[in-house]
Amino acid sequence: MNPSPLPGPVAETVLAKARRVRLLILDVDGVLTDGRLYYGADGAEQKAFHAQDGSAIKRLAGAGVPVALISGRESVAVRRRAEELGLCRVYLGVEDKVAALADLSARTNIEPACMAHVGDDLPDLPVFARVGMACSVADAHPLVRARADYVASLGGGSGAVREICDLVLHAQGRWPPEG
Repeated sequence: MNPSPLPGPVAETVLAKARRVRLLILDVDGVLTDGRLYYGADGAEQKAFHAQDGSAIKRLAGAGVPVALISGRESVAVRRRAEELGLCRVYLGVEDKVAALADLSARTNIEPACMAHVGDDLPDLPVFARVGMACSVADAHPLVRARADYVASLGGGSGAVREICDLVLHAQGRWPPEG
């Protein structure tokens, strides 16, 4: 067996959930970014994304597990990053994340039980209750971490998404990646 790409041991119950993941959903602010909001002098929003998260998203999608975004904020920067990464579905400016989850399930024909969601704050909890695997970043709200099946060792915007993508690939026997 190949060595684990993860920072430590993972419970078998978590690996079992990760084996069933057919679609990964990501929140944006606090997950793909560090959660801080930057505005330039012209009022334009700026965001920083971790390159290794992007690489892992592409690798996971290439292995047949598409990635989607559901975020409460609308953002030109996020739309551009999603386009660069070839994400399957992007829901921005969403007030009801559960409705977005239902639409995502209908459009992809993937049941929520076969999805994982990565979140960091209270609006993610209703989605956590409906998906097969709930994940959080290390610096998520304490209640979110408490309800997560897996808590990444890294914070949002710092490689946590890569860790979770690697977890899914590892659990599904697709680690190390080919190439």
